[in-house]
Amino acid sequence: MNQKKSSLNTESLLTLKTFYNFKIFGIPFILFISLIFLMFIVHITDSLPKNIIGGISIMFVLGAIFGEIGNRLPLFNKYIGGAPVLIFLVSALFVQQGLLTQNEVNIVTAIMKETNLLDLFIAVLITSSILSVNRFLLLKSLIGYIPTIIAAIIGASFFGIMGAVLFNIPIDEIMMLYVLPIMSGGNGAGAIPLSEIYESVTGNAKEHYYSVAIAILTIANAVAIIFAACLNTLGNIFPSLTGDNTLLRKSKLNIQTAVATSITSRDIAIGLAITACIYAFSYALSENILPNFWGIKIHTFAYMVLITAVLNIIGICPDNICEGTKRLGIFFTEHLLWILMVGVGIAHTDLDSLFLALTFTNVIIAAFIVCGAVIGAALGGWIMGFYPIDAAITAGLCMANRGGSGDLEVLTASNRVSLISYAQISSRLGGGITLIISSILFGLF
Repeated sequence: MNQKKSSLNTESLLTLKTFYNFKIFGIPFILFISLIFLMFIVHITDSLPKNIIGGISIMFVLGAIFGEIGNRLPLFNKYIGGAPVLIFLVSALFVQQGLLTQNEVNIVTAIMKETNLLDLFIAVLITSSILSVNRFLLLKSLIGYIPTIIAAIIGASFFGIMGAVLFNIPIDEIMMLYVLPIMSGGNGAGAIPLSEIYESVTGNAKEHYYSVAIAILTIANAVAIIFAACLNTLGNIFPSLTGDNTLLRKSKLNIQTAVATSITSRDIAIGLAITACIYAFSYALSENILPNFWGIKIHTFAYMVLITAVLNIIGICPDNICEGTKRLGIFFTEHLLWILMVGVGIAHTDLDSLFLALTFTNVIIAAFIVCGAVIGAALGGWIMGFYPIDAAITAGLCMANRGGSGDLEVLTASNRVSLISYAQISSRLGGGITLIISSILFGLF
């Protein structure tokens, strides 16, 4: 009897020890519960500070809770995208259901859209990913990437026409209202200027075109996220089809630059300074100095990709600074991504618009077009010397989503955030190619 009682006490102690050692986002459970309690008091009194500190506090708590759930949720963590996807979906649901106060929504939205936390995140990932690649390998990959994007557009158009035949929809309608919006590089750099081109060429109201285009784009973005998770699973099953965060295959060069023996916090800080300076100059180019080529606006991030690539290719960044910038990117992706995805869900995701557009026909045709972009990019990428899965994700899915936030959603769902630079080429330069095509097709149709 005493032995049984002793055994029960031992089990209880082990259970208590396990409970005490359980961590959420690396924080001991008891401490994390205390933080939740503090934030609950802030929430029910609607007293969240109206600044970036207040916004980060609520974004951190929501991100940590649903990130841990997303990592542990069976099937969802393997096939739907895991933590990042669950975080932004639940955050958007919180807004739709009124579970957050309007003050909290406004504060997080201001951080994302006025403070532009998303821009900082993308800018850091662009510089860190490009500066960590061997300069010769980088040049070789960029040369073959534009043809891969064009292959994705061709594939999306072909499958879109198949959808037109299936649902007895005119081909011109499929191209103008489905294929072009989906492959235009998002909302701000895609659907909006696309509607302007539509009005200027056809004389019809841009508002009608935009309302249809943004609905179709929203569906395609959701489909692209699901496809991204599926491609990641396919890569795990057939590892020969993916470079696992490496785009170029058949190369004798090592993709990583030589790593300096000692990296200091100053090297990481220099990486942030380089990112800020390149972003500032790219913004100046995009807004004032050289805003467009042949009437097509060039986005800030497109300039960032080009400028950072030039810095890498000419070799003026020492290895320690390149490695410091790389580690800055790792810090953002491994420790700030969950926080950022809360902001994406609250400020950049409208579930009401998605639900309204979710008709059977729209979903199937959008899926056809996204599938075509994936197949076109995979085949084109293979011909250009890329891994097909990584090419399909970057040149295909990142063309068929809603731009910057869509790129992050797709790349996190596919576990390939380090390929953000190629995703930005797709969203920005690829979107520009689609706008050129649209100005021709609108005139023909």
